[in-house]
Amino acid sequence: MRKIFLTIIGLLAVGINSAQQTPADKQTKNIIINNCFIHIGNGNTIKEGAVTFFDGKLTYVGKSIILNDSLINKSIIIDANGKHLYPGFIAANSTLGLVEIDAVRSTRDLDELGNFLPHVRSLVAYNAESKIIESVRPNGVLIAQVSPRGGVISGKSSIMQLDAWNWEDAVIKIDEGIHLNWPSPYLMNYRERTLKKNKNYSKSISSINDFFNESKVSNSKTKLNLPYEAMKGIYNGSETVYLHANYEKQIVDGISFLKTQKIKSVVLVQGEESVNQIDFLKKHNIPVILSKPHRLPTGDDQDPNYPYKLAKKLIDGGLLLSIDLAGSMERANTRNLPFFAGSFAAHGIDKEEALKLITLNAAKILKIEENIGSIEVGKSATLFLSEGDALDMRTNKITHAYISGRKISLDTHQTKLWKRYSKKYRTQQD
Repeated sequence: MRKIFLTIIGLLAVGINSAQQTPADKQTKNIIINNCFIHIGNGNTIKEGAVTFFDGKLTYVGKSIILNDSLINKSIIIDANGKHLYPGFIAANSTLGLVEIDAVRSTRDLDELGNFLPHVRSLVAYNAESKIIESVRPNGVLIAQVSPRGGVISGKSSIMQLDAWNWEDAVIKIDEGIHLNWPSPYLMNYRERTLKKNKNYSKSISSINDFFNESKVSNSKTKLNLPYEAMKGIYNGSETVYLHANYEKQIVDGISFLKTQKIKSVVLVQGEESVNQIDFLKKHNIPVILSKPHRLPTGDDQDPNYPYKLAKKLIDGGLLLSIDLAGSMERANTRNLPFFAGSFAAHGIDKEEALKLITLNAAKILKIEENIGSIEVGKSATLFLSEGDALDMRTNKITHAYISGRKISLDTHQTKLWKRYSKKYRTQQD
C-alpha cells in the first residue's frame, strides 16, 4: 500500500513539473520601456528611444522619456540601458501546435486523408499547450500562421499568438486562407537521379479545375457540401489562396489558373524558381513566402549559396517577401526563424530589410498589419527586448517579451534543465 501511495505521489509530481506554463495575465498597469534602440519593423529605427503601452496597445513610440514622479508612480518602468526592442517575429506557414512528437501518431494532427479538403481547419487541431511552442518564444517568435499539410488542398490556416490557454484564446485571425499544393510537372527518378516529365500533370490540373468549378456553382440551399462551402471565401476576397509551388512551370500555371478563376488574393509559398518570373509575379501582385535559406539548392548546376542569395534578388525585383518554415524538423526549427532572416542579411540584404521579412512584411502578407508587425502607436504591444542583434544567434538574448501587453514567460523545458544541471555542477565545484 505504501509503495502504491509513493508511486501516485511520484506521478503527480512529474505531472506538475511537466505541466504547460500558465499564460500571462492581462496588462493592468502602464508600462514604459526607456532608453532602448527601437527596430520599428518597417525599415526605420530610433536610437535612444522609448515606448509606452497600456491595455495591450502602444500609446507612445519615440525618443527617450524624461521621467517625472507622476509617470514613475503610475507605471512599470523598464530601463533598457541600450538594449534592442523588436516587434514580435511572425512565423508564416508553420505547423506549430499541430504535432508534438513525429514518431507518435496520436500527437500528429497536421493532415487528413483525402485530396480536396478546404473544410479542414488547423484552428481546432491547434494545441496551445505544446512544449515546442514555449521553446520558440525565447528567440522572439510570438505569432504564427498555423497551416495544415498534405493533399491537393490541405485545408485552412489561422493566425495564432503563442501564449494562450486554448485555440479560442490564441486565435488572432480565423480561417484566413486555404493551401493549394500545385502538382509538380516533373517526377524524380531516385534510382537514376534524374527528373522526368509527369505524365499525369494535365490530369491533375483538370481535377483541380473541376473542383473549383463545381465549388463555384454549388448551392448550399439545396444540398450542403462542406468542401464546396469552404471555398466561398476565396471568391469573395475574404480568404487568401496560398499556392505552394517551386518549379517555374508550377508557378506560372498555378497563378494563371487562379487568376482565370478570378481569385482575388493569392500568395506564392516556397518559390524556388520564382526569380525567373519576377515580372510575372509583379504583374499579378503576388507576394512570396520564400523557402528558408538553410538548405541545399535544388539544381546540380546552381551556386551553393543560391538559397541565401535568392531573397535579395526577389526584393531587388520589387516583390513583397517573407520566410517559409516548411521542411525538415519545421516545428523545432521555428526557433531559428530570426537566424534565417539573419542569413539573408549576410548575403546582401540590409539588416532592417531582413527584419521586415519576419515582421511587417509577414503581417502584410497575412493581412494583419493594422495591428501586428511593427512598433507603432495604436498597434498591439507584441514586442520583446534583446541584449543585442536578434537576427544573430550570438547576441539574441531576450530579457523581456510581451504579447498584447502581457509579459510572457521565457522559461522552457530546456532552460529548466540548464538551470538544474548548472546548479549541480556549481554545487560540485563548491
